[in-house]
Amino acid sequence: MAGAAPSKTRLRADARRNSEQIRSAAIGAFQGQGLTVPLEEVAKAAGVSKATIFNRFGGRIGLIEAVIEEVVANALFAVIDHMRTIDDIDERIAYYFTAIRDLQYRQPAFNDVLLQTYPHSQQLMEICRVGSEANEELIAAARTSGALRPEFTAGDLHALVVDNALALKHGERPPRADYDRRTSYLLDGIRGPSAAPGER
Repeated sequence: MAGAAPSKTRLRADARRNSEQIRSAAIGAFQGQGLTVPLEEVAKAAGVSKATIFNRFGGRIGLIEAVIEEVVANALFAVIDHMRTIDDIDERIAYYFTAIRDLQYRQPAFNDVLLQTYPHSQQLMEICRVGSEANEELIAAARTSGALRPEFTAGDLHALVVDNALALKHGERPPRADYDRRTSYLLDGIRGPSAAPGER
């Protein structure tokens, strides 16, 4: 019948389509620009209004929590899981430190998580907790083996990572070759006397 209201089935389908479009746009925007990207940009990319984002996700925090697994958590947890499979402690340190800095360079949203930009997000804070536990686990193993400087702590590792997050978020982004060279300098600086000669 002409002029009849859309059916509930059609409305539900439209709502699902809008939600998926918003999720897809948010993943792209967060991966490219970080979690602070204006919601107007996400809405434009999704082909919806900003109000629709609030209607579907309750605002920025809800949207972040809907996609943070794909944007940050999966990649970070994969690094942590792989780190735990490496038996040689020197190799484990080099892999973990390099992989975390690589994520920081490639993934602006990861830096927002590290900086706890949205502390009211339970999922973001849980990611930080898991990351902190991995840091402490690595430092404890390294201290036992002498692979790191004896005074180097999990807090020091955290500070290096957070300082790098601040530099990447608010400073001038260095060329990748320079960034990787500085990663090597940092690794050399934190290694202990037991590190193999080629790794010091």
